[in-house]
Amino acid sequence: MASWQAHVASGICKFAIKRPFKRSPTKETIRKVFNASRPPVPRNCVAKDGELGGVRGEWMSAKDVATIGTMLYLHGGGYIGCSSRTHRPYTSWFARDGWNVFAPDYRLAPEHRFPAQIEDALAVYKSLLTSGVDPARLVVAGDSAGGNLTLALCLKLREEGVAQPAAIALFSPATDYTWSGASIESNDKSCAMFSKDLLRVGAKIFLGEHDPRDPLVSPLFADLHGLPPMLLHASEQEILLDDSLRTAERAKQSGIEVQLKTWPVVPHIWQIMHRWIPEGRESLALVRTFLRRHVPA
Repeated sequence: MASWQAHVASGICKFAIKRPFKRSPTKETIRKVFNASRPPVPRNCVAKDGELGGVRGEWMSAKDVATIGTMLYLHGGGYIGCSSRTHRPYTSWFARDGWNVFAPDYRLAPEHRFPAQIEDALAVYKSLLTSGVDPARLVVAGDSAGGNLTLALCLKLREEGVAQPAAIALFSPATDYTWSGASIESNDKSCAMFSKDLLRVGAKIFLGEHDPRDPLVSPLFADLHGLPPMLLHASEQEILLDDSLRTAERAKQSGIEVQLKTWPVVPHIWQIMHRWIPEGRESLALVRTFLRRHVPA
């Protein structure tokens, strides 16, 4: 049974996010809504500006916490908005759990369309390895478009023969930019944040005329063999639900260890509201167990 907090959060998201998107599905509106939140750094965490591979971003660590390893966190925002700062609720939670987290501010569309974002993520990842980070103690996580970027990064690493991370965690990833999943239609009204029309607008802003079936754009259509163990969490009411369900199935068919779980009622990337939503804390606790199993202390 969903918590009352999940019901309230979904209602707020429909009013504060989905409604303005439906009224004005433009780059300006997307950025205004996505960038409105600027969460402070928790008292027991330390945020520092950084740069890896020529890409600026933010390091997040926690005070008096033993370090497990390094996490590359790739924020969502449809490749149009958001930043390392809007996603501090994610990076600070992982920092308090023992990860030294770097969240890059990769280039955004339409000023920088595909494949600029993959180029930036790849540069950051290689810089981490060059600096001495052991890939066996390196994990990658991302939400929404950041989940898409996580998978695309792993595909590029395989293509170039670069060591994969120990594991990846994907929160409601967008894995099919052709928007062919059944939930694009069935959850169009129940989704607390997005509509099918907005997704199509966002894809055009991100891709221009590039083919959305490109496996680096839509990893659902890629050969997933050789990718690291993956966790996927999604909402049963969100429009991107089938992206997670189908990707999990394809990954299993490719021999990859997959942990998939869905929750009712909660809005897209509800973990970012973990301070208020118990399902957010439940999701992140499962991520903790999954990552620690692949990167033992």
